[in-house]
Amino acid sequence: MGTDVFTGIVEEVGSLASLEFLAGNAARIRVVGPLVVSDATLGCSISVSGVCLTVTEFDDESFTADVMSETIDHTSLGQRLAGDRVNLERAVQANGRLGGHVVSGHVDCVGHVLARTVSQHWEVIRFSVDRHHARQIAMKGSITIDGVSLTISGLGQTDTGTDWFEVSLIPTTLAETTLGGLEVGQRVNIETDVLAKYVQRLLEDGTDR
Repeated sequence: MGTDVFTGIVEEVGSLASLEFLAGNAARIRVVGPLVVSDATLGCSISVSGVCLTVTEFDDESFTADVMSETIDHTSLGQRLAGDRVNLERAVQANGRLGGHVVSGHVDCVGHVLARTVSQHWEVIRFSVDRHHARQIAMKGSITIDGVSLTISGLGQTDTGTDWFEVSLIPTTLAETTLGGLEVGQRVNIETDVLAKYVQRLLEDGTDR
């Protein structure tokens, strides 16, 4: 994972060409995405469904990146299959517009799709989240799901105590990202808002003194 900044505005839906597992719980991934490699350089960062990866090889159609064990263990990339669609975004340029919110590409946790509710003009998707990261989520706050910047539209707990949050997706988001194809039970990469992380850390430090 790199240290560049993204916006959560997906530039292109690409596909996973291959995922080769290596000794030591590492992997090498090749992703097809003609747009995001159009100005690629060795060492540049590209967000792959919310995971910041560093380009080690590229051609006119695809790029290759090495994936560390930390990434495999804490994101959904390790369970992806060749042919899977992925959301792609290049790191934001200093003179570019920040259309979504500040996204690091460092996945905080993996959640699951709990439900999908279809309405006439939008669709509501409910995701599970662990208790620790649920404290970093607030109504109308920002969150990143598989690399897509979204706004929280609902919060709660199931009858069994599982924390959940909802996002409301417009037709454009459903059509131009992989979120439109999510199925109940599917795993997703979640990154909470960086400001919420610092607030939680400050509050936790205060209780220890």
